[in-house]
Amino acid sequence: MTAMPSADMCSGSAPSYAAVLRLPHARRAFGAAMLGRLSYGTIPLSLLLAVKSGTGSYAVAGTVMALFGATSVLLSPMRAGLVDRYGARRVLPPMVALYAVLLVGIAVATWRPGASGVGVGVAVAAAGACTPPVGPVMRAVWSELAPSRELLQRAYSLDGVAEEIVFASGPLLVGLLVGWAPAAAGVVLAASLIVVGTMALAGSPAVRRVGAAGGGGGAAEPADGGSASGGAGLWRAVVVAAGVGVALGGIDLLAVAFAEDRGRSAAVAWILAALSVGSAVGGLAHGAVSWRVSADRRLPLLALGLGASLAAAGLSPNLYVLAAAATLTGLFVAPAITTAYLIADAAATPDTRTRVGAWVNTTLNAGSSAGAAATGVLIAPTPLPLLFVLAALPVLVAAALAGLGASSGRRSRPAGRVGDRPSPAPAAGSGSTHSDHDGSSAL
Repeated sequence: MTAMPSADMCSGSAPSYAAVLRLPHARRAFGAAMLGRLSYGTIPLSLLLAVKSGTGSYAVAGTVMALFGATSVLLSPMRAGLVDRYGARRVLPPMVALYAVLLVGIAVATWRPGASGVGVGVAVAAAGACTPPVGPVMRAVWSELAPSRELLQRAYSLDGVAEEIVFASGPLLVGLLVGWAPAAAGVVLAASLIVVGTMALAGSPAVRRVGAAGGGGGAAEPADGGSASGGAGLWRAVVVAAGVGVALGGIDLLAVAFAEDRGRSAAVAWILAALSVGSAVGGLAHGAVSWRVSADRRLPLLALGLGASLAAAGLSPNLYVLAAAATLTGLFVAPAITTAYLIADAAATPDTRTRVGAWVNTTLNAGSSAGAAATGVLIAPTPLPLLFVLAALPVLVAAALAGLGASSGRRSRPAGRVGDRPSPAPAAGSGSTHSDHDGSSAL
């Protein structure tokens, strides 16, 4: 399944987002992955409402959701490693079958009041442990399909923005469903979506090279070709992803506190929407331009921009300025996450590609959980402007560490562009100013 050059590339122009969807089998695999990810957009709220309804306890619901998040996030690299070792087509079907059976069991147990909190907790933790790695597999598919580095950047950008849309749509879909059906119906919906999406993804011809059955296609091997520098690149990607996660994890509570402090709690939705819009615009714009600067050098700059804009947002005099600041912060979110995925992909070998992407995803989500928890503890005793700075501090530190690491890598290796892989042939326009993308996958 060797990827063919796109028409855009052959014509000498920079590849477009349309060229991404014209890659062989890309639309089928991408559509299936988006359907599976829609399940992940619906499952958090569905589980929360179902467990609360079935057990009658917010405390149990919160504890159960923490268990689900812990097993899902922390075991993500292990599940991705199974894909790398045995192949996506062999791993995904049994994994999604077990996951769906557990979800249906949880739905049955919580359909009516009187469910056992312990029993539901065990089932939810088990479900989290076998969550299918749809996002990491799809990113590995893009890496196999894209014949050039520029096209891979656009593929990741499109993937990340579409993922953000389905994650925003998921809770709305659950809200519509539970308006006329029991809360547990949302869990059944999530199970149905993940089965259809994952099985369609596993059956796509684009997936046959992901994992044990694959190897070697796509946009080429890491530019440096050295395991040591590849490992350092992955380390920088993981550190920045963790810092970005901490910042994002605190933003929700910061927005709530800021809006409540001004007596307009309902404005929170607009602030968070502004952040999402900024991220989508930033991701698409960043992925649409060809960069002269390598991904390793871009990553700390993007993280610095994110951290600085978030810290400055705490000085906003009113909600309108905060919404504008949130939009500015969002412009850096998708590009920073995307660049981290690109660097991780460049550090990967054909038999570790799914796993290294999962490590970035894991640290992003773990950082988000840690950021939310820390902000919750500090929000009462800490002045709000200072709390914005504290939320931004981890990503600023990560930017400094990534910048130092990239500088050290350039001094030790005079040739090559760290974090980038060579394209088969340079496209005209590749000397323009920008380009990259996002890839935040919650799961």
